[in-house]
Amino acid sequence: MKTVITFGTFDVFHVGHLNILTRARALGDRLIVGVSSDALNIAKKGRAPIYSDAERMQIIASLKCVDGVFAEHSLARKGDYIREHQADILVMGDDWQGRFDGYKTICEVIYLPRTPSISTTSIIEVVKAS
Repeated sequence: MKTVITFGTFDVFHVGHLNILTRARALGDRLIVGVSSDALNIAKKGRAPIYSDAERMQIIASLKCVDGVFAEHSLARKGDYIREHQADILVMGDDWQGRFDGYKTICEVIYLPRTPSISTTSIIEVVKAS
């Protein structure tokens, strides 16, 4: 049984999120998703997500392609999360190309192409401008 793991904020859920999660799940038998906590997002991006980590985890957990969800509290613990969930494959979007290659010692690392012309940031900007 192959376990795939991925990480993300998944704020303002959109088709790009669904596409990467569906493609990640197709690479294995189980998909485990680490959803960035609110505190981690504030540290990374300087702002809180639109939806709380509990709400974002609930959305991700409800998807039929997802087998498990957990809160990611620290970028420095990615290796620990991979080991804890016994992941065989780490999947990230290709906008992170090369940034997670250090984990190739503990699992396969695959970068999947992002869905063109969609991002949470662009959606938020469109809503703000309305």
